This record gives sequence, structure tokens and C-alpha cells, in this order.
Amino acid sequence: MKHLLTFSLLFLWLISFRSIAQEAAFKVVPLGVKGGLDESNLSAYMLAPINSENYICLDAGTVYAGIVKAISNGIFKGLPETILKDNIKAYLISHAHLDHVSGLIMNAPADVQKIIYSSPYVIDVFTKNYFTWQNWANFTDQGEKPQLNTYHFEALIPQKEIAITNTELFVTSFNLSHSNPYQSQAFLVRQKSNYILYLGDTGSDTIEKLDNLNQLWKTIAPLIKNEQLKAFFIEVSYPNSQPNTKLFGHLKPELFFNEMQTLAKYAGAKALGKLPIVITHRKPHENNEALIIAELLKANTLQLKLVFPEQGRLIKF
Repeated sequence: MKHLLTFSLLFLWLISFRSIAQEAAFKVVPLGVKGGLDESNLSAYMLAPINSENYICLDAGTVYAGIVKAISNGIFKGLPETILKDNIKAYLISHAHLDHVSGLIMNAPADVQKIIYSSPYVIDVFTKNYFTWQNWANFTDQGEKPQLNTYHFEALIPQKEIAITNTELFVTSFNLSHSNPYQSQAFLVRQKSNYILYLGDTGSDTIEKLDNLNQLWKTIAPLIKNEQLKAFFIEVSYPNSQPNTKLFGHLKPELFFNEMQTLAKYAGAKALGKLPIVITHRKPHENNEALIIAELLKANTLQLKLVFPEQGRLIKF
């Protein structure tokens, strides 16, 4: 298992190096990459155009600890509070589970005015359950009074692109199923003619009995063929031993590859094989992380460019 982890990290470095050589369009700083247990390393990814310091944060399970890690790795200079306030221009939240929002909530007292983009359902959870005076404090401009007005919510309409305020980026959201009927979202982020896709937690279409991923694959297939999609982020939370009845709206390697076979039908296996695919949200129970990586590498008959991100380590696409 240790050998496989070493190989995976080396492959991640090679992907990053190659992307620089190919004139990368985006840079990503993972603030947290895991799917539970370790509260200092939960899902959150800072994303910006390659020549910009105006980042968005895709989910926000861990924020401050991830910024500290990135500073220690030489990615950022200055105080963590300054990076939080000045460089993160907006949050895009896929769903309201704590491992995707707790960093945003905990760091709200140190933050400055910015927009949280998400679905109406997630916004409702924030205003009714998290940003209340009984639970924490209302750092938003909606809901319970007094309102501290740090955050403004903007509801995303699925499949409608909007500009992200104070950045050079645009986003289109897509509905996902995170244990039907509970929803999550995917974010297709654009800068000029280049794209990155980030998926929040999602079950497979076969388990969820829906067509969400299939429709998403159809949408992004032309971008893959035209090499406009520079990378996409997708979760694989459990090893194959996890029973389908206990996936709780997540993927495991065999289901991930089933979805990639569907995507390959639309985009072509050759084009898909050129695309970096970032594996997120591995749940660190016992040796599950190493097992997930081993199962993904062993079953990778499509020869996909699988990337396993590290907290605080810059990736360029």
C-alpha cells in the first residue's frame, strides 16, 4: 500500500509539472481533501485563473488549516487571515453537510463581505440551521436578526451560467443526487474558453435511480473533445468492499469506472484519457484511503490520468 501511495504522489507531481509545460489555464490549492474524521483536512479547493490571485473556494469544509498548510509549502505569503479575507473572493457550496461547510462557518468572524453561491435548499439550511444566534451568529444578510451582513447568498439556477463577482470566472451549476432525494451540485467553472468541473458528493446513476450524471457527461463531452475542459474533480469515498446499501450517496471505484465508461462513450476514450481527473473525498477509515487508490489504479483499463491531491500542494491545469 505504501508503494502505491508513493507512486500516486509521484504521478500527481508529474501531472502538475506537465500542466505547467502545457501552459496551464487554472491553479488549484487544495485546502482539504478528505471525506471525514480529520476535521483539519475536509473538502475545500481554492481555484483561480493561472495569472490571478482572485480565488473562489469550491466547498469549505476546512479553510484556515488548509491555508496554513499552503503557506508552509510556499504557495502563499503572509498571514492566514489575510489570505482568507483578500484572496478568497467567493464560496461555491455543493451541499450543506458539515464536512463541506464547517470551515466557512468557523472562520466567518474573521472574514469580509463576499458572496456564497449555492442552491436555494443549501441557502435555506445556512439561514435556518447554521447562521442563527442560538447556534453561532448570523453573519449573513438574511434570516434571523440582527444580521451582520458578512455574507450575501446568491441562488444558482441549474444550467444557467452567471459571473462570479470580483473574479474573472463564470459558473454553471448542475444538480447531483447525494442519496436520493437529497441533492448536491456540480460546478462547471469557466475562464474565457477554458473550463474546470467540480462535483460535490454524488451517488452513481445506477444506485440513485436518476439520470443526473448521465446528463452532466453529455454536457461536458464536447468540452473534453475540444480540450477545453482542463480537469475535473470527482469523489470516490469508499473502497469496493462497501455495500451498495451503505454508500449513502457516494461512489466507490467500480461505480466510478462505470460512470467513466459512460463518459467515454460520449467524449471518446482517447480524449478522456488526456484529461486529469482529481479524486476527492476519500474517507480515511482504517486503511481505506490506500485501498481506494490501489483499487483505482488496478482497475484503470481506460488509462485515465488519475490525480490524488494533497492538502496545501498547488496543482496547475
